[in-house]
Amino acid sequence: MTHFPEFEVVPAVDMQDGEVVQLVAGERGTEKTYGDPVAAAEQWVEQGAETLHLVDLDGAFEGERANAEAVDAILDAVDVDVQLGGGIRTVADATDLLDRGVDRVILGTAAVENPEIVEEISAEYPGSVTVSLDAKDGEVVVSGWTEGTGLDPAEAAARYEELGAGAILFTDVDVEGQLAGVQTDRVREVVKAVDIPVVASGGVATLADVRALREAGAAAVVVGTALYEGEFTLEEAKSI
Repeated sequence: MTHFPEFEVVPAVDMQDGEVVQLVAGERGTEKTYGDPVAAAEQWVEQGAETLHLVDLDGAFEGERANAEAVDAILDAVDVDVQLGGGIRTVADATDLLDRGVDRVILGTAAVENPEIVEEISAEYPGSVTVSLDAKDGEVVVSGWTEGTGLDPAEAAARYEELGAGAILFTDVDVEGQLAGVQTDRVREVVKAVDIPVVASGGVATLADVRALREAGAAAVVVGTALYEGEFTLEEAKSI
């Protein structure tokens, strides 16, 4: 399964308590809400999204998926690729979602704590695992961005590629949700380390940021706050 044959702009639908939210720098309590997840998903597809990035934030923080109904409703409502992260901790969690129609599962904490999980899921569903590497101050962090691991993002990405990951989602937590711009050097390092697609996320505020990430080698970029706040449209971002 080839992901992102051409550069893609992927809208984020981050869900908390059944609503679309955006957090600032990953901090709970900073969220701004943007309504119904299905309505958001349909809106982005109407505007030309080819992939949707769904995140169960309750799952990410609590370790248990809490927005399953909203996810199922989105899967029923749209006919584009859907990648989902947040609270997917076991092989059974992942395979259940893939069987239900999710195209790619995003594993963060689980992949760091148990790298073999990537291999197990990939053996059954090749290319279906995207490993999420969230970096803060240049090291991979887990558990809702609260714990450092000492792992270098580029080295970690190469290791997961060997284990069968179909893509890497690289989030720069230092700039997440702040509309403060992107840091392309870190993205370049991860892109250089692997042959699989690297999806960049975090801090995209302008069309120039989207362009910079594309030029840094990202196969796709996830955009949340900037789209919801109307900094630019999906159509504008797709046409850069």
